[in-house]
Amino acid sequence: MTDAQAAQSTVSADGRTIGEVVMEMKNITLRFGGVVAIKDISFDIREGEIRAIIGPNGAGKSSMLNVISGFYHPQEGEVFYKGQKRPSMRPFEVARQGIARTFQNIALFEGMTVLDNVMTGRLNHMHTNMVQQALWWGKAQKEETENREVAEKIIDFLEIQAIRKTPVARLPYGLKKRVELARALVAEPSILLLDEPMAGMNVEEKEDMSRFILDVNDEFGTTIALIEHDMGVVMDLSDRVVVMDYGRKIGDGTPDEVRSNQEVIDAYLGVAHD
Repeated sequence: MTDAQAAQSTVSADGRTIGEVVMEMKNITLRFGGVVAIKDISFDIREGEIRAIIGPNGAGKSSMLNVISGFYHPQEGEVFYKGQKRPSMRPFEVARQGIARTFQNIALFEGMTVLDNVMTGRLNHMHTNMVQQALWWGKAQKEETENREVAEKIIDFLEIQAIRKTPVARLPYGLKKRVELARALVAEPSILLLDEPMAGMNVEEKEDMSRFILDVNDEFGTTIALIEHDMGVVMDLSDRVVVMDYGRKIGDGTPDEVRSNQEVIDAYLGVAHD
């Protein structure tokens, strides 16, 4: 880290170093026909932090995550990544920049095993062609062995060794969520986007997922941006929180600052605005 970067770094409540701004959304506006999903929103994500994006249903949270990951292209505003303005990019190009994600609705290959699903996350690290892979010789064999080692490391990390050969279709919901996280992690992202990683989980599954998210951030140094409705989880995990409501930003700050923001309180409690 340079002196300039160090000057911008902060320390989280649990002692982790949070670095300079790695991604910045500037005046983002996204429309679908006459519907404005996001209206003139700006916020940043700092290296090494856990950044939460929260808000009621329909607030535009998933749309914002889709802008970050390249699925949607805003009509107005700019996205900056590592200090450079990012041009309009397709999702696979964004992934090559080191940004991986999970989805609100699980998007796995149900007929494939856990290991095979996880291996698909290594696609951007596979450089041999189809013929070389079919022959499985020389460079192709070496490449697959290296990718398999990364996949097995993540499988061990997320404690899903026992199901590595199990078809995903046979797994309960909570384990499917963990497999999807594994697939994102094997891409070795610098920024990990999680879209409601704990939706539909019971208390024990949420505790496990919370632990894994903290471990990913701590052990791999991965910057994390997540959408989550469980406010207890958000307040416990996050370093900073941005709050959206009907496509607008109504709050941005530490969990304590957001928790005491009256506009945020009103939006979540359903209190009418004057």
